[in-house]
Amino acid sequence: MEKFRSATDFVEKHAPVRPVLAARPHAAAKAARWFLEHFPGDVAYAYKANASVFLIGALYGAGIRNFDVASIAELEDAVTIPNANLHFMHPVKSRFAIRRAYHDFGLNTFALDSEDELQKIIEETKSASGALAKDLNLFLRVAVPAINSRIPLEHKFGIAGDAAAKLLVKTRQVAAQVGITFHVGSQTTTPDAYAAALEEVHKLIVMSGVVIDRLDVGGGFPSVYPDSRPVDLGDFITVIEDGVKLLPMREGVRLMCEPGRALVAEAESLIVRVDARRGNELYINDGSYGVLFDAAHLNFVFPTQIVSRAIEEREEMIPFSLYGPTCDSIDHMAGPFMLPASVQEGDYIEIGNVGAYGRALAGRFNGYGAYDDVILLDQPLLSIYPEIEDVAHGSEMPLSS
Repeated sequence: MEKFRSATDFVEKHAPVRPVLAARPHAAAKAARWFLEHFPGDVAYAYKANASVFLIGALYGAGIRNFDVASIAELEDAVTIPNANLHFMHPVKSRFAIRRAYHDFGLNTFALDSEDELQKIIEETKSASGALAKDLNLFLRVAVPAINSRIPLEHKFGIAGDAAAKLLVKTRQVAAQVGITFHVGSQTTTPDAYAAALEEVHKLIVMSGVVIDRLDVGGGFPSVYPDSRPVDLGDFITVIEDGVKLLPMREGVRLMCEPGRALVAEAESLIVRVDARRGNELYINDGSYGVLFDAAHLNFVFPTQIVSRAIEEREEMIPFSLYGPTCDSIDHMAGPFMLPASVQEGDYIEIGNVGAYGRALAGRFNGYGAYDDVILLDQPLLSIYPEIEDVAHGSEMPLSS
């Protein structure tokens, strides 16, 4: 894999025909080190966010050993990671998935949010002789309110109230270790959601009378975008720590979190070519059916810059919307994406901070969706992490000529 100091250096050498996914593994490593240093428990990477071998390798190199998987395909991929601890945290799984995960791969950590799911897990993890599994680590997924999250997740999964208390009791009876888990919603920009979620956990523990062994505060930790600038990540950790101290739990309860976006959003950019300009609309060679799904369907605004030529500092920056390359008119990203007023056909644009879900959601509609790959050694276009010495970045890494 070629490495370049910047997208400009890469474009200058290659003038790529296809869109390019530009990885910054050092940015993923930096994010991982921050979480490992500041979160008071296990940090499990949410595999669905981005399964690029370059980024997984960077996370692993920084010390990540726990991974949250949501499908057999993710499990089969992640199980090749040496010494990885895998957690199947999708609350609804097929019997085949449970059986294969437990018997073929030795995975014994599962999430659930219904009695039906608990029964499936019990039945499909039995031994050939019919003996019940004695090593299950089971997490009850509880419903919590979404507060300041870009993508609320409370409607699809989670159980609450008396039903949750009764299910937690039943889960305790069959699990070697029992835990509670929740998800406050993706791109949660303030820590209030975690405080509210932990209050719900408090109520559930009191109502059920169950002594728990594990607590998973899920994902939802944010990244930074031009239209979404969260409070300091350290504030999230403080709120979680303060909330956990108030819970009626025994000492030594093991904590876990599942960051996805926060670990990899900054670690990948998209390099596209402008194929046409019509007023303040740019037609580019990737779009909503590709890496820019979130920009089209969830109205995310990503940082952008021209990387094919020098731009005068005094040049006016103006808002643009983007159209992708397919024949579909919904292949549209409203933005606004701020670029120099002189942008024109043939220019190359770097669209930054697309590392979370961009690669994972890209499809092949109209035959598009094929990408070249490159590694860049400069800093992300935007970063939520404080400026600290980054041992994975710098001239020590070999550069392409």
